[in-house]
Amino acid sequence: MGKTKNKMKILVMAGGVSEEREVSLDSARAVTDSLIRMGYDVSVIDSATGKSLLDSNGKYLLEKDHDAGSKIALKQADTLALTKSLKSIDYKDTDLVFIALHGGQGEDGTVQAILHLAGIKYTGSGMLASAVAMNKAFAKQLVRHENILTPDWLLFKESDLARPQIVAENIMTHFNMPVIVKPNNSGSTVGLSLVKDTNELFDAVESAASVTGEVLAEQYIRGREITAAILNGKPLPLVEIIPAGELYDYQCKYTKGKSKYICPAEIPADITSDIQQSAEKIYKIIGCEGLARVDFIMSEQNQAYFLEVNTLPGMTELSLAPMAAKEAGIDFDDLVDHICQSALKE
Repeated sequence: MGKTKNKMKILVMAGGVSEEREVSLDSARAVTDSLIRMGYDVSVIDSATGKSLLDSNGKYLLEKDHDAGSKIALKQADTLALTKSLKSIDYKDTDLVFIALHGGQGEDGTVQAILHLAGIKYTGSGMLASAVAMNKAFAKQLVRHENILTPDWLLFKESDLARPQIVAENIMTHFNMPVIVKPNNSGSTVGLSLVKDTNELFDAVESAASVTGEVLAEQYIRGREITAAILNGKPLPLVEIIPAGELYDYQCKYTKGKSKYICPAEIPADITSDIQQSAEKIYKIIGCEGLARVDFIMSEQNQAYFLEVNTLPGMTELSLAPMAAKEAGIDFDDLVDHICQSALKE
């Protein structure tokens, strides 16, 4: 017989060292509050330091770093912090790890591999699917092989980036402006640029390369941003994103009032169905589990182009997957519980 909720020990993993650290900590706060409301026995650690993010009263704790102008302080990361913490007596009897990390080692399969080897159940996709989805070029290749539209692209590896002039020339030869330049292994549009003039290419490539060692140049498709959340293999209502600016960038994603969201997206029923079916197919191609989000751009000709898969969608108050779930009649606590229960069955 399984444990009741008030006996179930769940460890929420937050923070990390990626560019999306602050978003992760916000997601973890919302998830932690939800799990506590539902009666689970909850612990929270920062995967970068191994330190608890709950104070002595069990309240979520965020350390502010005013000097660095950062919402969340990270003075020094300990590369062995996670494995040390998982071995400690405090977390020995953990039934499930809820991964509330975004980007970096939390979403590229590294953390998933550690948990797998430790024999600990965890939420979200497995190590292979996480690694595949994080590699945008590889994911696009798999999707194109299944005859799903995706914008044309060029991938530049670290050795290519040592010759920026050749990179710029290749982009100019292959694409007409404007073009999207972004890191190949990152999320939340960190390091992403919309390049309208060839004079901007060097700075855009440099910005993307500063985040990861591989840079993706991608055909720019003018159109509507549509996202399709998939929960346990089933599509949720579509969300349309209308950014305040021309691009749905980091600021638009995480600043209140910078974007407008329409759920369900106001697009024809047949196109809605096509996008949901494509998203469901992509979810299966990549090998996703639990909750994932598939992003598209719908062109002015109403053709949906796959952009990327997010295997650990945001769980903040501005996040899209919880918004889609709510439209489907699944409130935030139910969504968190669905994610936990599906992981426990694996």
